[in-house]
This record gives sequence, structure tokens and C-alpha cells, in this order.
Amino acid sequence: MHGSILHAINFTLDTRWEDLPEAVQHQAKRCLLDTLGALIAGSQTPVAGIVRKTALEQFGGDQATIMVSGERVSAAGAALTNGFFGNALDIDDGYRNVKGHPGACALPPLLAAAEVAGNCSGREFLTALVVAYELGIRAGVIRHATYNTYHSSGSWGAIAGAAGAGRLIGLSPEKMVHAMGAAEYHAPIAPMMKGIDTPSMGKDSIGWGCMVAVLSALMARDGFTGIRPLFGDASDETWVKSLGQCWEMHSLYFKPHAACRWGQPAVLGATKIFREQRLTPERIRRIRVRTFEAATRLPDGHPENTEQAQYSLAFPVAAALLDGEVGPTQVLPPRLYDPHLLSLLDKVSTEIAPEFEAEFPAKAPAEVIVETTTGQSFCSGRMEAPWEPPDTLPTDADLENKFRWLTEPVIGRKRAGNLAQSIWSAERWESIDPMIAGCRAE
Repeated sequence: MHGSILHAINFTLDTRWEDLPEAVQHQAKRCLLDTLGALIAGSQTPVAGIVRKTALEQFGGDQATIMVSGERVSAAGAALTNGFFGNALDIDDGYRNVKGHPGACALPPLLAAAEVAGNCSGREFLTALVVAYELGIRAGVIRHATYNTYHSSGSWGAIAGAAGAGRLIGLSPEKMVHAMGAAEYHAPIAPMMKGIDTPSMGKDSIGWGCMVAVLSALMARDGFTGIRPLFGDASDETWVKSLGQCWEMHSLYFKPHAACRWGQPAVLGATKIFREQRLTPERIRRIRVRTFEAATRLPDGHPENTEQAQYSLAFPVAAALLDGEVGPTQVLPPRLYDPHLLSLLDKVSTEIAPEFEAEFPAKAPAEVIVETTTGQSFCSGRMEAPWEPPDTLPTDADLENKFRWLTEPVIGRKRAGNLAQSIWSAERWESIDPMIAGCRAE
């Protein structure tokens, strides 16, 4: 077995909760809280309803749970459905250098695998979550270093999900290699910029990646063989060799808004100007956003659905200025069709800033210039999205408030509060079953 692959397999199977640094243990709970909140809220979107219906019709069984609604289907059906839930609002965590979402790729396969395995403790679940995050981030880096195309999260996230799921169902080292290889081979290789140019419910292909992850682990358990995983293809093996030494989970960003990360610096810049200058929408003639090229490709125009609202730069700017937030309420009907919001959206334009293009993807900056009807012009200066490492990461209280904001309308205030408090001590759970039950809608 190739040395890098062996190291990845050993990390996947041999990592123990008690050996993890305390900061990593705590970050695992932060990630679980944030990703689970996004998943619960995402269950209320139109795409969630379609995929849930499909799972109930096409993935019959009693292996795992569709979160929030509580129906039982096959493990693959649950992973597919919960995978779509997790990224449905585009408010889940991300990692800058893979331009994607590790958490939404990791959590749904682990939920399904934990139920297949049975009696999964909080410690084991959190450890598998750490493993999936660390492998997923590295798989994304290697995938993009190997191929020129900007791949969706599901393309590399499937490998992470297979590793975490395989660990929970007890795969041997040899079968784990095949699970990872099968996941890589069958993962959705989706060209992400086509999904930016034409927003659709496919989003980041995370739902498909989660399904592939679970199926790869289960099929490998029964003897299915896969290709050599990409961890043996890395031209720079330091990414793999750093497993267990350098914890990339600490470099995640979190998202305060239900919108593409590329548009969030503009949200921050516009709201900064409005606050400082005490402007009102009626006084605005134009809002110019200078940013990197990929962000200028976010479609303009009036969104027809929640996906188009999320994959827009102008929409979240307008929504934040009018409502003070960009959450489920803003990107779902009827608010996304509000004429006052759309009128303000029409005043937003984008242009490429060469100095910001040179920084992408390591950084994703923007500058906002607001021109008023009286001829004044105000500039935000260079802005980056909030909740970004290393300087503006959210506190635990910030993440818990976000969790409650997202989940209380779905599962109720009391249940959301109890669930949030429980996650901070998740390593004490004897089983994750009460967590799954705690996500049920009232």
C-alpha cells in the first residue's frame, strides 16, 4: 500500500477521541452545532421537499432517519436527503482553498452510518466527524491540484463521507481503501461554475456525494473493490503527512448569511456604509461592488427561486439592507419576490477589481461604493466576509445564537435550546439516537 494512502487509512481508523487536542475536540462540537443547524433549517426548503418525496418513493427501508420529519428509509436514501438539507440554504461552513463545504459533506453520511452500526456513542461520532473533515479538506485540495476544473463539494466530499462512514461501520484497512476509492470513482464530478452561471437545486452536488459515500462504504464492506484513492496521487504529500499533526478544521469559515460566500463581503460593505452614513434605500442611486471575477459571475436579475436568491450578489445585499439579515425568511417565498427588495436589487452592479482577483481563492474580498441621489459617494474600503479565520471567527455564543435562529422556527424554542446545550457535551452521549430524535419538528 502506498505510504500516503497507508497514513490516511491509519489516521481514519486509529484516531481516538482522547488523543485529540482539546481545541480540536471543541471545534468538532462547534462544527456539529453549525452543520446540524443548517440541516434542520434546510429541511424546510422546496428542494428538501422534492428530495424527501423521492427518498420515500425510491429508497424504501428502515436503516436510517430522514432528519426533522423522522421517516425511515435506506441508509443511502437518508444520506441523499439529509445531504440536500445540509446545503439547501448555503449557510453551512466552508474551507477557503477548496471553495466548498466540508461539514455538509461529512455529517449526513455519518448520521446514516451511525444508525446502521447502532449504539454509536457521542465520542465515536465526534471522532468520525473530525476524521471526515480532515480527510475531506485534503481531498479537496488534492482534487483541485490534480484537475484544472473547479469541482463541486460533492466530488471530494464523497471521499470524506466514505471514510467517516466506513469507520463507523467497522471497515478493515483494506476495505477502507476500497471504500475511499469507490467514492472517488463514483462521486459527482460537477463543474461548479456551471452551477454558478445557472443556479439549480443541484447546488454543490453534496446530496449526491453523501449518497455515494454511504453506498461506497456499505459495498466495500461486502467486497466491492475501488480504485487507488487520490491520497496516493498527491504531488505534495505534506498535505497527507500532516494528518493528525496540522488540524485544518481550525481554518474553516462559518456563514452568518444564507447566501453564497462570494457575495457576503459586499453585504458587509453595504451595511457598513448604510449604518455609518444613516442612509435609507430611497436615497440610493447606485450600489457598485468591486470584487473578484468569479463573484461577478453570480447571476443578476430578479431571482425566481431560493437557489437563484442564494447564488446572487445583489439579492443578499438588498435583503440585508432592508431586513438586517439574510436567512431562510429572505431566500424563500414570499419575501424573495417583494417589489421593494427587488427595486433595491436593481441598483446593485458588479465589476472586476484586478487587485482582488489576484487574491482569490485564498481571499475573497470586495469593495462597495454607494452613490446617493444627491451626488454623494461613500466607499466601504476593502471588505472580507465575517466569521473568517483567523481574526473574525464567531464565538461559541455566536454559533449558538445562529443555531437557535435557524432551528427554532422548525423544531420549537425549547427543543432547539435543549439540543444546542446538549451538543456542547456531546462526548458524554451514550448514543446519538436522542440527538436525532431531538431534531424532530414539533
